[in-house]
Amino acid sequence: MAMNRIQFQQGLSMPEFIQQSGTESQCEAALEKARWPSGFVCPRCHESNHSKIGGRTHALFQCQACRHQTSLIAGTVMQGTKLPLTTWFLAIYLISQAKTGLSALALKRHLGVSYPSAWLMHHKLMHAMAQRERRYTLEGQVQLNDAYLGGERSGKSGRGSENKVPFIAAVSLTDDGHPIRVKLTPVATFSIEAVADWAKGNLAPGSTVHSDGLACFTGVMAAQCHHQRTVVGGRKPKDMPEFRWINTVLSNLKTSLSGSHHAFAFRKYAAQYLAAFAYRFNRRFDLKTLHQRLVVAVADCGPLPQRKIRAAETRC
Repeated sequence: MAMNRIQFQQGLSMPEFIQQSGTESQCEAALEKARWPSGFVCPRCHESNHSKIGGRTHALFQCQACRHQTSLIAGTVMQGTKLPLTTWFLAIYLISQAKTGLSALALKRHLGVSYPSAWLMHHKLMHAMAQRERRYTLEGQVQLNDAYLGGERSGKSGRGSENKVPFIAAVSLTDDGHPIRVKLTPVATFSIEAVADWAKGNLAPGSTVHSDGLACFTGVMAAQCHHQRTVVGGRKPKDMPEFRWINTVLSNLKTSLSGSHHAFAFRKYAAQYLAAFAYRFNRRFDLKTLHQRLVVAVADCGPLPQRKIRAAETRC
């Protein structure tokens, strides 16, 4: 059997990561490059001439035109943190490289911080992942399915369970039938209107969408997509090659969540956990640079205070 080159790629080892990001100055340089690839730009007047003020925990930049001062972490999800950048970069590395995800408890033990700190860092990084994922749409051949989080413990089973969080799962394929990108998006309910709204924001016009016989999936046509419907008729996933990859993605998702997270508030945080899985899956072709790309996402994502995370609701 041929080796799967994606699964067996080299990736970035821990010694290599320490060599690249083991000191505070290395992390500062990497964050500065991620935030201002062409050099510092004042967030107020957009001038580039500046000076650095030393003797602080994090670098401080002062614009020579308007005298506005900007911290290296101001305007990012790390804004206001008291933790060193080396701790943040290690968290970014661990979360990005963990194929099945990483719980806040495991992150706490790896970083040597308190559980509340690890939980907050985890959610801020997942938020950055989610923000990045919203920039992309699926195109070409797309497999689509309905799925749920939660509902295992009690209450009604199946569709309509009050304990389950519904979400749309979709994966785009290459011309030869291999998966490229995945989208996992919570929805309020599986209705034609909800699917139509999702399709307009997540599918490129002209895509061909393959789904089962659920009536709501006709909503993808509102996004100028072609719809091919296959009635499942009680068949098992292994007997449906036309849905092979979406079923594989959902199986991997279930393994990831059940293996790393014993419990979390599905209705409150489903979007973040689903986006984190999708972020890693969609960048699986180059594990060696995955953490660097997450640093860019963190630098590009605005501040996220804890009160906003705690008040999170499923985006529908």
